[in-house]
Amino acid sequence: MEEIKKALEMKDSKKVAELLYYAADELEDEELEEILEEAEKLARESKNYELYKLVVYIYQEFLGVDKISEFENLALDEDTFEAKFNLADLYALIGEVEKALGLFREILEEETARGNRENIAKVYYEMALAHEELTEYEKAKELMEKAAAAYESLGNEDEYLHTLIYLAYLKFENGEVSEAKADVAELLPKIQEKPVLLAQAHLVYEEIFEDEENYDAALQECLYAMVKSGEYFDVAFDALLDVIWQLMLEDRFDVIYENMDMFARAFKELSEFFNGVKAIALFKEGKMEGEDVKEILAKIKDRRLLDLVQLLGEAEF
Repeated sequence: MEEIKKALEMKDSKKVAELLYYAADELEDEELEEILEEAEKLARESKNYELYKLVVYIYQEFLGVDKISEFENLALDEDTFEAKFNLADLYALIGEVEKALGLFREILEEETARGNRENIAKVYYEMALAHEELTEYEKAKELMEKAAAAYESLGNEDEYLHTLIYLAYLKFENGEVSEAKADVAELLPKIQEKPVLLAQAHLVYEEIFEDEENYDAALQECLYAMVKSGEYFDVAFDALLDVIWQLMLEDRFDVIYENMDMFARAFKELSEFFNGVKAIALFKEGKMEGEDVKEILAKIKDRRLLDLVQLLGEAEF
């Protein structure tokens, strides 16, 4: 809360967007509304439409307040790429994917006429994500290939490699598992010094192994992603939580408690959390008493992490 307020006082719209993205679900409604009011003012003043998009989305998703028409009117009045691009992305975020695609196509036509290759690449990428959302994987692949080609022609290596990683993921979703694995393997030597891309690549493997119910391998890929992730850590951590949740649902408690030590040792600042997850799994397997579990959970000082452990254990403690 205080960090967001400081960023607002500094009128650092980029920092506000970054903090708000991760903190929205941790704030009380009154606190969130106060922050959103200030963030909306800053977004309008600075014409930061990415921040404005996030504010409008959070208003609707967390507070049930509809400000979409306000953003629509502003974006269409401004009639700039950034404004309309973020409006289209907002449509996709709230589930109006066809509406998003319609606006993306309009923007693509305009940017093609202007010859703005960077904007064209961005639109191709977002359109690919929209078609993925509709499970139209062939179309998504086609558009992601166009995004990759555009970034390659621009000499933007990081974005080019990122689109190739995502293209491999789309192949996996389309059932082309062997080719997806090979594509990621081909990219690995090229991204060893690029932590975020390396984390993304390992998370593609995590998805593949989880789908194959090879949970030990999926957990190891989560570990690799978290170690290498840098600023992508929260995404990698969320992927790990998804695997643990799936294992809980399938009563595969042994896989959980046999793997948590490696996470506890790799991330000592989170060791109490991983010890707590291990204890919950041992309890569910009948290998630990409830009082012993409570003693371990009491060592978790971060309320959010404690809530996560209790959620994974379905709030038994």
